[in-house]
Amino acid sequence: MTRISALRAFAFAAIAGVASTASANPLVLGYAPQNTRSVETMTEPDAGFQQVARFKRQMVSYYTTEAPGTIIIDTPNTYLYFVLGNGRAMRYGIGVGRDGFTWSGTQTITKKAEWPDWFPPAEMIARQPYLPRFMAGGPSNPLGARAMYLGGTVYRIHGTNAPNTIGQHVSSGCIRLVNEDVTDLYSRVNVGTKVVVLPMSARSSGNRISALH
Repeated sequence: MTRISALRAFAFAAIAGVASTASANPLVLGYAPQNTRSVETMTEPDAGFQQVARFKRQMVSYYTTEAPGTIIIDTPNTYLYFVLGNGRAMRYGIGVGRDGFTWSGTQTITKKAEWPDWFPPAEMIARQPYLPRFMAGGPSNPLGARAMYLGGTVYRIHGTNAPNTIGQHVSSGCIRLVNEDVTDLYSRVNVGTKVVVLPMSARSSGNRISALH
C-alpha cells in the first residue's frame, strides 16, 4: 500500500468512526427530538437558549376541582400546571409524546432523583437497539437535571438537554421541561403527588386560564 493509499484509508476509517458514534447517539433519532439539528448541537445543552414567551414559567388563573399540590399535564397544549389553589396554578411549558406515544390517566410520583442516570426501558431499546443501555447523569443526559417517576410506568417528568423541544410532541411518552423549570417543580412536589395526564382530545378552555400579572 502506498503512502497516499494509506492516508486515504485512514481518512475513510475516521469518517466511518464519526458516523458510527453519531448513529449510536440517543439524542439523534431516539429519546430526544427527531429533527434536522446536527449531532454536535444535540449532544450538549443550549447555553444561549431563549425560552418562547408563552412557555416561560408563570402563575396563571386556573380553575380545577383537583386539590392544591396536584400536577395536571395538558397534553394537547403542551403545558404542565401545578395547582396552587384559590383558582391559581404555576404553569410550565413542556414537551410531550410524539404521535402514537401520548397517553392519559392518573398516576402518582413514586420516586424523585437529581441528575438521574438513564436506563432506557426495554420497550425503547426494542424499537431503537442502537441506544446505550446506561448513561450517567449530567448535562448531556436526556433526563436533564431532575426526574420524577410516575407510578410503575416507564414514564417520567424530567428535564432535558434539548430545551428547544419544549412545546413539541417529540418524546416516547415522558414529559420534559427545561432544566430550570424542572428544578423549580421538583422543589414543590413530594413522593405521592397526584399527576393527572389529560388526553390529546382535551382542549383547555380559554375562559378558564389566564396569566396573572
